[in-house]
Amino acid sequence: MSGPLPAGGRPRGARAAFRHWRRTRPFWAAVWTGIGGFVIFFLPMAPLGKILQVGVGGIAGMAGGVVLMAMALLILLLPSQRHTAGVLAVIAGVASFPLSNLGGLFVGMVLSVLGGSMAFAWLPEKPAKRAGGLLRRRTAAETPVPPVSIGSGSA
Repeated sequence: MSGPLPAGGRPRGARAAFRHWRRTRPFWAAVWTGIGGFVIFFLPMAPLGKILQVGVGGIAGMAGGVVLMAMALLILLLPSQRHTAGVLAVIAGVASFPLSNLGGLFVGMVLSVLGGSMAFAWLPEKPAKRAGGLLRRRTAAETPVPPVSIGSGSA
């Protein structure tokens, strides 16, 4: 199997097209951030009588969840903005600890910090080197090492 794109340059099917699209962006970072925001947003929601008793704290927790879900969409749809969205997701996730039921009972906070960190660290895959007309990746043993100079010679 040569990869997701055949010789014509078009994906073979919907699954291959989705796989190719998913690999060009920090997909799993967006998934974890979105799930964390979902947990933080919906955990404080309760019947209207309970929400009115919670007051401003519940609204702040819901706002944090909305921000996290928006950052998940930004990470997914604009991979070039992953650094800003990742940092904001980590900040909103940590801020949810005092604002929203201990960060969604720790689950939402941990997932949003994990997703934000993954988004910040994600790098697009570089194309493989061409060797003899075939695509081939270099191994660690084949990577050239630059020469090291010991001294300048003026003592």
